Amino acid sequence: MAQPVIVGVDEAAGAEEAVDWAADEAHLRGLRLHLVHAWLWEPHQAPASLNGPLIRRQGEQALNALTGRVASHHPDLEVSSGVVDSNPLQALIALSSAADLLVLGPRGSGGFSGLLIGSTSLHVVAHAACPVVVIRGTATAAMPDGGTRGGVVVGLHGRKPCDELLTFAFDSAQRRHLALRVVHAWSLPIVLGPGHTLPPLYEESHVDGEEQRLIAEILAGWRQQYPDVTVTEDLLRAGPAKHLVDLSTTHQLVVVGRNGNTTDGPLRRLGSVSQAVVHHAHCPVAVVPHR
Repeated sequence: MAQPVIVGVDEAAGAEEAVDWAADEAHLRGLRLHLVHAWLWEPHQAPASLNGPLIRRQGEQALNALTGRVASHHPDLEVSSGVVDSNPLQALIALSSAADLLVLGPRGSGGFSGLLIGSTSLHVVAHAACPVVVIRGTATAAMPDGGTRGGVVVGLHGRKPCDELLTFAFDSAQRRHLALRVVHAWSLPIVLGPGHTLPPLYEESHVDGEEQRLIAEILAGWRQQYPDVTVTEDLLRAGPAKHLVDLSTTHQLVVVGRNGNTTDGPLRRLGSVSQAVVHHAHCPVAVVPHR
């Protein structure tokens, strides 16, 4: 059986955007959608006034309401839901191993309590076994000024494994009939001497030319594999994080990569660029692990 798209739900109020995005994505992928509400009842740690069974029932009611919402928008989509009696962090990571995609809502509405704050967000996005989409800003194609958001943006390192990253980005663009914008940042090589930083060894134009050839070679096969996807390239001599965040104001999805080394901590696994984009983007962000 194909793995589902899984979306984490805290409460019904405010969760609609994340669930709607996940439902649309499941429909585009031809997969079933599973809504999950995870919580952990620990009476010895909870205040005496906290009613555990009531909170669990509220979670079930939220799932029922949102499942009905999905059914009204996508009557042919297979939808399931369930409450998981586990720590949300542990539940998400465990479920990600059986998911095609994991979708998380924004902080305080539609996601788990505290998500996208500090170590919780870093741990979920950095350790999930599947790609994770964080619904940041608005997930709709419409813009406040009446215009329409553009295509898909992907940040490409160029010298690290990128097959999973580009597969996700090209597939996303093709499914939505959108253009793909590839962002690659480079810097001049610096040689460190004993106690000194020596000048760059190469002309800037030479390095720029090499980077252009590198990206062209990487994308050549992908352009052939996805002939219907229009691809543009942004090569810049600067850190890519700000550029990706700026592009998120006018695009529907930003795709970034993540190191798959299980020995690395959350900061190294996610990387500074992906962290910045996840926390500051104005549209949904997909974080794709490199296996």
